[in-house]
Amino acid sequence: MINVAMFLNTLTPKFYVALTGTSSLISGLILIFEWWYFRKYGTSFIEQVSLNHLSPWLGGNDSNGNSNGSSNNSPQQTAPECKVWRNPLNLFRGSEYNRFTWVTGKDPLTFYDMNLSAQDHQTFFTCDTDQNRPADEIMQRAWRERNPQLRIKKAHEALDKSSECASAWILLAEEEATTILEAERLFKQALKVGEINYKKSQSLQHQSAQHEALHRRDTNVLVYIKRRLAMCARKLGRVKEAVKMMRDLMKEFPLFNVLNIHENLIEALLELQAYADVQAVLAKYDDISLPKSATICYTAALLKARAVCDKFSPEVASKRGLSTAEMNAVEAIHRAVEFNPHVPKYLLEMKSLILPPEHILKRGDSEGIAYVFFHLPHWKKVEGALNLLHCTWEGTFRMIPYPLEKGHLFYPYPSCTESADRELLPTFHELSVYPKKELPFFILFTAGLCSFTALLALLTHQFPEPMGLIAKTFLSTISAPFNFLLDKIESMLPSTLWHQLSRL
Repeated sequence: MINVAMFLNTLTPKFYVALTGTSSLISGLILIFEWWYFRKYGTSFIEQVSLNHLSPWLGGNDSNGNSNGSSNNSPQQTAPECKVWRNPLNLFRGSEYNRFTWVTGKDPLTFYDMNLSAQDHQTFFTCDTDQNRPADEIMQRAWRERNPQLRIKKAHEALDKSSECASAWILLAEEEATTILEAERLFKQALKVGEINYKKSQSLQHQSAQHEALHRRDTNVLVYIKRRLAMCARKLGRVKEAVKMMRDLMKEFPLFNVLNIHENLIEALLELQAYADVQAVLAKYDDISLPKSATICYTAALLKARAVCDKFSPEVASKRGLSTAEMNAVEAIHRAVEFNPHVPKYLLEMKSLILPPEHILKRGDSEGIAYVFFHLPHWKKVEGALNLLHCTWEGTFRMIPYPLEKGHLFYPYPSCTESADRELLPTFHELSVYPKKELPFFILFTAGLCSFTALLALLTHQFPEPMGLIAKTFLSTISAPFNFLLDKIESMLPSTLWHQLSRL
C-alpha cells in the first residue's frame, strides 16, 4: 500500500492532462463511429455486437431460440413489402417538371422514379406484336431510352414511319410540349389515332392471342390519353369539362380502378366545391375492402371538419366538451393522420413542399407531398379546417401503441417507407421520417463520456495543481475500501502463507 501511495505522489499534472486528453480522444472517435454507423444502418454498432456476439456467451441462446421459433410459427409477422404506386396526379415532364429544372437548375425526379415510369410505359404502350409494325418497334426502343432528347427523336422517327402511332404522340405530348396547351393539342391528335386503333383491334380481339394482346395495349393507350386530356382541361381551368370526361371514362372502363381515376375526380370536384358529389364518390371508394390512400382519408376528414370547423374553438371545447359532430370530425382527422402522418406538417405549412414525384409510396412522405401539392387550396377554402387540424392532429399519436408493434385503425406503420421514399424523392428535399429514430443509449453514453473527459482535460490544463490534488483524493477514496479489505485479509491469514506466495 505504501508503494501505491508513493506512485500517486510521483504523478505530475502533465500525466493527468495526457490521461484525460487521451480518454477524450478515444471516446470522441467511438462517438463519431457510432454516429456514422447509426446514420447509415439505423442501429448502434455496440448494441449489435452485444446482442449478436456477447449475448450467447451470457446465456442468451434460449431467448434467441424462442424468438426464432415464434417467428417460424408466425410468418405473418414478417416485414411488409413497400409497394410503389403510380401517382394518379403526376405532372407533365415537358411543361411542368422541365420548367422547374430550367428555373432552379435542380432535377425534381430521381433516376429510380423515372426508371419506374419507363417500366410502366413499356407495360402500357407495347405488346408482342409491335415487331410487325416499324413505328411501334421504334417506340419500343424509345420507351427504354434514358436520354430524353433521344426519346423525342425516336418518337418523331416513328411518326415519319406512320402517323397512326398513338404512343409516339403520347411521348411528344408528355416530354416535348413546353405548355399545357401544346400538350393538350398533341393528346387530341393522339386521341384520334387511338380511337381508330381501338375500334380496329376490338373487332379482331377474339381471333387469336396476339390480337387480344394488341387490343389490350390499344385499350391502355386510349384510357391513358383520355385521362391526360381530362387533366389538361383541369389545369386549364375547364373543371366541369374535366369532371365530365373523368366520369365518362370511369363508366366506359370500370375495370381500370387500379389507375385510381377517382382520385382525379375527387380533386376536380373539390375545386368546384361540389361537396355532395365528393361524398358520393367517397361512399363508393372509402370501403373497408378497398385499399386506402391519403386522398380518401384526408378528404373524408375535410368533409366532416367542414360541418363544425367554422365555429370550433379549442377553449370552448375544453370547457363544455366535444359535440357529436366535433367528435366525428376529430376521429376522422385521427384516422387520416394514422394512415399518413406526414401530411399535417405540409398542410399546416410547417414544412416546405416540392414537386410531387411520378410514383408514390402509400403512407409515405412521397404520398403526403403528392396529396398536399394539389389539395392544400381545398383545405384553405374551408374556413377553420386547418385550425381544427392544427388543434387535433397530434392527439393521434397518443392512441397508437408505442413501439409500433400494432396499429389502431390500420396495420402497423411499415418500417420500410424511409428507404423507399429516399429513392423516390430528390436529394435536396429534407425527408419526413416517421416514427423518429431515437438515438441509441451508447451514442448518448459516448457523447457524455467524450464531453466529460474533454472538460477534465481542459480543467487539468488550466488548473494543474488543484486538479492533481482532486485526482489524488479521488483515487485515494476509491482505493480505500480495497485497502481495508487487504488489511483484513492480511490479519486473518498466516504470515507464512504470504511468504510462500511471494516466493511463487
